[in-house]
Amino acid sequence: MESLKPFLPVLAALVGYAIGSLSFAVIVSRVMGLNDPRTYGSKNPGATNVLRSGSKAAAVVTLLLDALKGWLPVMLVRWFGKPYGLEEGTLAMVGLAAFVGHLYPVFFRFVGGKGVATALGVLVGISPILGLAVAASWLIMAYFFRYSSLASLTAAVFAPVYYIFGDRVAWFMDKSILLTISCMSLLLLYRHAENIGRLAKGTESKLGRKGKP
Repeated sequence: MESLKPFLPVLAALVGYAIGSLSFAVIVSRVMGLNDPRTYGSKNPGATNVLRSGSKAAAVVTLLLDALKGWLPVMLVRWFGKPYGLEEGTLAMVGLAAFVGHLYPVFFRFVGGKGVATALGVLVGISPILGLAVAASWLIMAYFFRYSSLASLTAAVFAPVYYIFGDRVAWFMDKSILLTISCMSLLLLYRHAENIGRLAKGTESKLGRKGKP
């Protein structure tokens, strides 16, 4: 096992990427007999677009599973990694790999969702306090403005800020984790580029609006 230790972080990241590559928006829609979320609404395979199918149950299940696949790889490293030398750096790398897997899933021709729920799962794995703060930011913006994209953008911007602030009041500050959170935030902004344009034009769809198959 000692000879394999240098390769364990890379192996853990590959496992995280594979878990992240499970596109639950597509899987749940197929299981529940719904239209493929890549064919209606924003065509984004994520919980918000699944909600436009009219099935709240499918959207909730998708949201939970997408968050779970971000949370689980991080927690596996936290639970079992220390005896094998897998510390915070590996934890950060695995979380980022799971997030990238959602964006570019190997099982779905590298066409994935925008990663909001998966990023939240990663953040909760890093620190429940951090995850709660980011989720609260999303909920407040979504409640008052009814734009999922605007809520996601706001949460993405504030996530690294909350983490840095948390260094002054909590135990969980780590530079590799801060880098992972910053990368996820930048990727979330990039993946929402079209939404930013529609928000500027006033043509962005609000939460609860159904998409046309």
